[in-house]
Amino acid sequence: MKLLYFAWVRERIGVAEEDVTPPAGVATVADLVAWLAPRSAGHGAAFADPARLRAAVDQAFVPLDTPIAGAREVAIFPPVTGG
Repeated sequence: MKLLYFAWVRERIGVAEEDVTPPAGVATVADLVAWLAPRSAGHGAAFADPARLRAAVDQAFVPLDTPIAGAREVAIFPPVTGG
């Protein structure tokens, strides 16, 4: 699965994307965030407050409780404002 990071999430982690294979118990975007958090200090900083995160699965905006089974791409980013 390809992970894409944007804005301050990308800055804290230090990469714009990475490929991962989550274990079977990682069923939702929220589970994915919790699984990723201990990977590095940057991941921990980016995912310290999941309520501040938004996500897209295969380019569709989704809530964090969305299942990721079969997803090819998950994007994680801060809230977006319009103008």
